[in-house]
Amino acid sequence: MGDRMELRWNPEPGDWVDGLRAAVPAYRFAPWFAAAFAAAAVVLIFLGQLYVGLFGMFCALLVATLPLLGVWVSFRRNPVAGTTLTANVDEQSVRLMTIDGTAYSDLDWAKLSGWLETRRGFVLRTGPERTSPFYPVPNRAFTENEQRQRFRELLTRRVGPRDRK
Repeated sequence: MGDRMELRWNPEPGDWVDGLRAAVPAYRFAPWFAAAFAAAAVVLIFLGQLYVGLFGMFCALLVATLPLLGVWVSFRRNPVAGTTLTANVDEQSVRLMTIDGTAYSDLDWAKLSGWLETRRGFVLRTGPERTSPFYPVPNRAFTENEQRQRFRELLTRRVGPRDRK
């Protein structure tokens, strides 16, 4: 692939939630912890422990919603988060920028430690740790499936095989 791709999208909180779930185990397993709390709470309620069971349901609700709420609040507070992004992708790097010019990142392929593909798109990791910064690139950034496939092939060629979660 010698040509350049231009991607464009409007970021959404779900992009960041998806990236966090892919890169950070605590976010990935929060729904499972919440389900375990809820199941235990239901059992306790059936055993006659109403207040303990209700407390368990409250804990399940907290575990399920706090990570999502935290991302949503952070997203809304960040002035760049809701701005349309473009990405110019070629053999050298991925250059991300906002349409209004308030933010710019040049990600040389050598600086990327890995990448993941999720149901919502791609997560580009910039450090060796799972908690290192990442850049989500949602599927809606691509104008067609062929462009998404070319991006996947470029990631494999320049960064290496996709990471396992």
